[in-house]
Amino acid sequence: MKFFNTAGPVNPADHYCLDPLARINLPELETLIGQKKYFILHAPRQTGKTSSLLALMEHLNRSGRYRALYANVEVGQSAREDVQEGMRAILSSMASWSRTALGDGFLEATWPEVLAQAGGHDALKEVLVRWCRQEARPVVLFLDEIDALVGDTLIAVLRQLRAGYTQRPAAFPQSVILCGVRDVRDYRIHSDREKAIITGGSAFNIKAKALVLGNFTREEVAMLYQQHTEATGQAFTEEAKVRAWELTAGQPWLVNALAYEACFEMPAGRDRGVPVTAEMLEAAKENLISRRETHLDQLADKLREERVRRVVEPILAGSLVPDS
Repeated sequence: MKFFNTAGPVNPADHYCLDPLARINLPELETLIGQKKYFILHAPRQTGKTSSLLALMEHLNRSGRYRALYANVEVGQSAREDVQEGMRAILSSMASWSRTALGDGFLEATWPEVLAQAGGHDALKEVLVRWCRQEARPVVLFLDEIDALVGDTLIAVLRQLRAGYTQRPAAFPQSVILCGVRDVRDYRIHSDREKAIITGGSAFNIKAKALVLGNFTREEVAMLYQQHTEATGQAFTEEAKVRAWELTAGQPWLVNALAYEACFEMPAGRDRGVPVTAEMLEAAKENLISRRETHLDQLADKLREERVRRVVEPILAGSLVPDS
């Protein structure tokens, strides 16, 4: 039985889900890649970024035009300012993804020697140069969770991508997509090595565009819930659909979490003969809040950040009305 996904990328075999490629502007992305552009895809956590990137990787590889690779670089976060160890983790992650997703062992066989010779401040560039030179098709690289990296490790990644940019596509990736919760221009990185604050825009000034992955539309929320109805016969009342939109505004994690709580956790909702009502979703909301689910807890923590508090506090107090 499929269920509503509240953790990690969607798997259509297990989860009710919308087509991840339908949630992005695929023609625009393909145009940017065809124009050899490096760009950003960003959105808040739990909105479907990774699902969309994985689907895009498969789409590009199926097309036969590109050699596309996704890699999550968050593993380098624990290295903090240690560039050598951070790069070791990043290159190892890229090699693992290449072996698993592409069946390609080139990166795995190459990166340890390159890191030992070139060091952390040049190894990523050199590994990508060697990989692209031996590939018959242009390489497209997706680096997910890029803004999880810290300080000099993040700077090293951004500057090595910038250093190899002029060699694309014959000896460097034709296109690179950096994915995270923020646009690179908003990065303010403290560099221990340079004893200075480095802005992300200056470290990665080859960025052509920043794309944002949005929330579900009202129609997409209804489409997602309809998948459950078609699979189980359990309907969502019209009032429930309206209340779901009011409570979530289409935020993907909230949309899924409310429905999962109502249909799979609450005893009343497990009876597929009982329709999901607005009152059940209201109770589901209260359950999520009282349990302080991880995503909600992280959101509450963000609200305590000074730059966020300065904007949100006047809105909550009624002294500032947003334009939209």
